[in-house]
Amino acid sequence: MALTDTFRLSVLDLAPVGSGSTSGRALRNSLELARRIEELGFHRYWVAEHHNMPGIASAAPAVLIAQLAAVTRRMRIGSGGVMLPNHPPLVVAEQFGTLEAVHPGRIDLGIGRAPGTDTRTAQALRRSTGPLSADDFPQQLTELMRYFDGKNAIAAAPALGNRPPIWLLGSSGYSARVAGLLGLPFAFAHHFAAENTLPALEIYRSSFRPSSGLERPYAMVAAAVICAETDERAEWLAGPAALSMLKLRMSRPEVLPTPEEAAAYPYTELDRELIRQRWGSQVIGSPETVRKGALDLVERTEADELMVTTIVHDHADRVRSYELITDVLS
Repeated sequence: MALTDTFRLSVLDLAPVGSGSTSGRALRNSLELARRIEELGFHRYWVAEHHNMPGIASAAPAVLIAQLAAVTRRMRIGSGGVMLPNHPPLVVAEQFGTLEAVHPGRIDLGIGRAPGTDTRTAQALRRSTGPLSADDFPQQLTELMRYFDGKNAIAAAPALGNRPPIWLLGSSGYSARVAGLLGLPFAFAHHFAAENTLPALEIYRSSFRPSSGLERPYAMVAAAVICAETDERAEWLAGPAALSMLKLRMSRPEVLPTPEEAAAYPYTELDRELIRQRWGSQVIGSPETVRKGALDLVERTEADELMVTTIVHDHADRVRSYELITDVLS
């Protein structure tokens, strides 16, 4: 029995900008990749929201989703996710209501509760110098959902009758509990908070209450997966993403380096330990290594869906990784 007989397989794309490339090239690569991903039979394709990060071109999910949906025909397209504190709920409802109206039955609205960026950038997005807080997230989420249902005083015309499935994203127990209590599907960011994966999924499932849109818990786990012909080749290709993660922790985000640039970086022992902690829980290697790793992750988490994010420098290597992943999981 194939692994995908028991769980769905999807993609999270950050539109990585490699050394020597541009944001425009990265976005065009995403459109090309989405077409290939659909051919390979993946279930959905999500794009993230990141700001003030030179190595990531995915800053405007709604705009990119419109382009991705236009170049694909069957696959679900969505946000992984829209960081709700950065946007008025009315704007999000209008944007995603429009997307759902134009591409009915194919749009997902994944919502996160953190700004997902530095304080200065978050304040620029909000046009406010007030304190940043995610404490009002439940109120923001309620307001957003009410626009789709026509229960607010302001009519969000494109949203009325065009509500896409709403997901909550999280890396801790907070969003897991909210998703469970509201009866929403939940996506966990295993790729950067692996230590919280199992506890958060337990909270989600134990707190779940059936809703009109979902009768039982539905959990997706997002993991970093890089597949190449050999373990050594995959580890080599993973070097740029590991170094980018390290630079981000140092508040020095840069474009995605080449594998050669990553290998030449003067790592300290602390640097190497931080990389081991982050990447040791991800799935990187040859087809057989990836198959075993994916099976282990799905079994441990009992995930309904595995969302794969592959960040490597060269676009051809990224496409090839997804092709190999499909070969071993189908």
